[in-house]
Amino acid sequence: MSDLPDTDYTQRFIFDDRDVRGEMVGLERSYAEVLAKHPYPQPVAQLLGELMAAAALLVGTLKFDGLLILQAQSSGPVPLLAIECTSDHEIRGLARYAAEQIKDDASLADLMPGGHLVLTIIPVNGQRYQGTVELDGKDLSECFTNYFVMSQQINTCISLAADGIRARGLLVQQLPADRQKDIEEREDSWNHVKALANTVKAEELLGLDNETVLHRLYHEDAVRLFDIQPLHFRCSCSRERSGNALVSLGKHDALELINEHGGKIEVDCQFCNQCYQFDAADIEQLFAGGGVDTPSDTRH
Repeated sequence: MSDLPDTDYTQRFIFDDRDVRGEMVGLERSYAEVLAKHPYPQPVAQLLGELMAAAALLVGTLKFDGLLILQAQSSGPVPLLAIECTSDHEIRGLARYAAEQIKDDASLADLMPGGHLVLTIIPVNGQRYQGTVELDGKDLSECFTNYFVMSQQINTCISLAADGIRARGLLVQQLPADRQKDIEEREDSWNHVKALANTVKAEELLGLDNETVLHRLYHEDAVRLFDIQPLHFRCSCSRERSGNALVSLGKHDALELINEHGGKIEVDCQFCNQCYQFDAADIEQLFAGGGVDTPSDTRH
């Protein structure tokens, strides 16, 4: 049996004698929740899992309070992958795809040719940040590594793996000079950590516990592994948010929309497939300031 934790998590580690830190992530229940919402082909399910793992890694790496959004976009068979992860470790995700165009052995380049990755951070307080990088790596692991090195100018190495059942990720990142002041020593140290991180195999990430993975990679180093931080699936949709979207249309247009749809409209959440219904009485209540807590008697 696997020794993997039975809940989804992120887990941080540091090197006692090097200016390097790391993060590991494991997703199983939240991954299953996301995949249960749509009949994803295996290559799409794998990409979605890898992007979920990347989002969880980044939330643990970028210290902020708010929401992180990862979107991979292309004009290919998979035009969109979207993951949202909060600083409270709540995650959700979806993909749009053309199933008839997807082969079982499709690569990232096959699925998302000419694509790009957009990272958006929306803090509770402070300014919104957005960064973009081309999806020009052989896989998402290489694309994210390129993002940090090129866009953030931070030495980083990321490995991602997913198989439709679990998704895992490993990140190692160089820290500002502290234990190692000498430039050449720092460079040699980082090259050592990166070279070993690049040897990790997908089957190791997916099948072994974190302590075993780290021991296999860095058994000659002093590595400290911290407590796991739980992570779970949660969709942020609500009837209230759907009602607010209708309010933004204006009362006249919202009522017209309901009339055009035979007396009621449905607002669907693409992430979790939850459906929220509204009729004319609901619209009147919304614009009278009554909110959505008490739906009308005509809505089922």
